[in-house]
Amino acid sequence: MNPNDQNINGSLLPNPEISTPVQGCRYAGFWMRMWAYSLDLIVIQSMKWLIIHPVFRMLKLDLGDSGIFSPISVTSAIVFYGYFVLMTKCFGQTLGKMVFGLKVVTLPPSGKLSWGTVLFREWIGRYICGVVAVLYLIVAFTPKKQGLHDIFADTAVIHERQQEPLYTYAEPAS
Repeated sequence: MNPNDQNINGSLLPNPEISTPVQGCRYAGFWMRMWAYSLDLIVIQSMKWLIIHPVFRMLKLDLGDSGIFSPISVTSAIVFYGYFVLMTKCFGQTLGKMVFGLKVVTLPPSGKLSWGTVLFREWIGRYICGVVAVLYLIVAFTPKKQGLHDIFADTAVIHERQQEPLYTYAEPAS
């Protein structure tokens, strides 16, 4: 039995109070996060075209108005931010992160993400990084692969599954 397999209480069972890794986690880099975010944008755009637009047409609301406070713009923003906030709060990951095996965790690990952390990370942080898109590149250069919104919210994005070797290597007998 490996002593590292035990949790804080000395049991081999997982500790339900700590759902995030303390050591040995792999932080998700820029490209993995970008692909997950791209998939999320496809999901959000699909919701917009499959749900919001038909409802607006049914209610005879203008879809052509492109002002920042137009009904379609406000509704689209609510869906965009609501998707990220609710998915991250409820599951710790969005559909894009689920597909790529990524998860948002708190630093230091303290269990579930709080509403304050999620709202700041996904709403305010995403808005700031959206205004200055180059800030997303910070992920490529920080040790824990954190974006500016992760640094402010004390979070990180990790790979859920540890990397398994495809084969094991045995030294030849001498």
